[in-house]
Amino acid sequence: MRSSSGSVEIIGLTEKCTFNPKEGIDNPVMVITEDADSASTPSPRLCILKREEGESFGYHLRVERRRRGHIITNVVPGGVGGCSGLQDGDRLLEVNNCYVDDVPHHEVARKIKLSGHQLCLLVLNGEEYEQAVSRGQDLRRLARAYTGEGCKAPRLCHITKGPVSGLGINFTSLEGKKGRFSVSLVPGGAAEKAGVCKGDHLVWMDGATVSDLTHSALSRMMKKCGDHITILVIDSESEKEYMRQRKPILPTMAVPHKLPHRARTLHLVSGPSGYGFLLRLEKAPSGRTFHVLREMDSGSPAERAGMRDGELLLEVNGESVESLKHEEIVDRVRQSGQQVSLTTITLQGLEFYSRLGLSPLLFCEDGDVERENESSTSASAAEQSPQKEIDGLHKPRHCTLHKGPLGFGFNLGCVPQSPGTFISQVAFGGPGQSAGLCVGDVLIEVNGQNVEGKYLEEVIVLLEEKGHILSLLVMEKTGYNKLKKIDTPSREIPDKEQEEDNYEISVL
Repeated sequence: MRSSSGSVEIIGLTEKCTFNPKEGIDNPVMVITEDADSASTPSPRLCILKREEGESFGYHLRVERRRRGHIITNVVPGGVGGCSGLQDGDRLLEVNNCYVDDVPHHEVARKIKLSGHQLCLLVLNGEEYEQAVSRGQDLRRLARAYTGEGCKAPRLCHITKGPVSGLGINFTSLEGKKGRFSVSLVPGGAAEKAGVCKGDHLVWMDGATVSDLTHSALSRMMKKCGDHITILVIDSESEKEYMRQRKPILPTMAVPHKLPHRARTLHLVSGPSGYGFLLRLEKAPSGRTFHVLREMDSGSPAERAGMRDGELLLEVNGESVESLKHEEIVDRVRQSGQQVSLTTITLQGLEFYSRLGLSPLLFCEDGDVERENESSTSASAAEQSPQKEIDGLHKPRHCTLHKGPLGFGFNLGCVPQSPGTFISQVAFGGPGQSAGLCVGDVLIEVNGQNVEGKYLEEVIVLLEEKGHILSLLVMEKTGYNKLKKIDTPSREIPDKEQEEDNYEISVL
């Protein structure tokens, strides 16, 4: 998606790297079709990138004003991206089987950064992309046709041993070939309850691929797993499609089942006394330091958002805090204005994903969803009617923006394949922030025209037609969702070194 602020966004992914001839041979990128009409049919290419520790993928990804799509640039000759078949000017259609052409740029960048050392990109030549757009072709359908209509995502399943049947799963070698295993289940057992299906094929176990394992080695792994095991499985038909495309099956592509820990994104709206929690830099027994959320005030925005004492802070407004200093994180929160999104996880959750070699942000869930499923609510909340909660909390707001040198100073986000848009980023000091826009706000109207039922691309076109002054009607996400529940059933809009006597603490 083009940045609605009008600025050019660039993600640097280039570093010095060495050419590996074998990787170049093992990672074909062209799919030759026999379609006689191929000259007029866009031909996506699958590029599989593998990098070593400390190595980069060797390209830039950017969006440009008045040009649609996420553009591949600065491909390093002989680098990881170059050897995979990436070319300057390519447009990005999918990241790890997820369609991203209509996804905000910062979210696409985030998906790439969370991919680890292996990445699958479906791209289209820049000229073919422009022609397809001009002809009004459905790029999503084009990508789906390449991937395969019936191809299902792999499943990442966490199995907890039961008292009777144990893990409830066994593995059988396929055709006597090393590293190929079929799943058999105990009916109603732990594995079946964790989302594993009869006939599934095993791809990965507790962070290790099984393609190089013998059956005896796999059995030894099973015996060492204890009471829990996390496996990646896929149905046999989908596996055939992956193998036909010579595409790896990765945890980053998976649908999670029964994972014991998930990162959560909490949405806080500042009150008269701020957000009502402490941010502390603390040292764990391992010696590592973490930014820890502490001492939520009773009835504070932090408590209402579901924040828990002792959780670790992972992101502020979608930006990782791993490399930030304490004061830099505090600045990010304070610059957010009256609203902020914080992504958190427990220490045990972080350790769980570290053992698996995965980012804890891969399967992040919206904190509001979890809170709605909690069985207990306060008596005072139970006594209030939903309409009173909305009236007393947040109402629709009119925001008038005057276009600046870098545009209107905000980005839009959406739920993939669904109508409706929300404010995904607000530039600090820009027209959007000055007008009162906040991250997470749901966009209701553009210059008096209702856009709740419009898709992201339609809204972008509408915004680009409005000249230098823009009038938006927006509403805080929580209030909007509650209002929709009253009016009619509707979908939710998601978002987006301590020494022993030397603490860094900030009241927020």
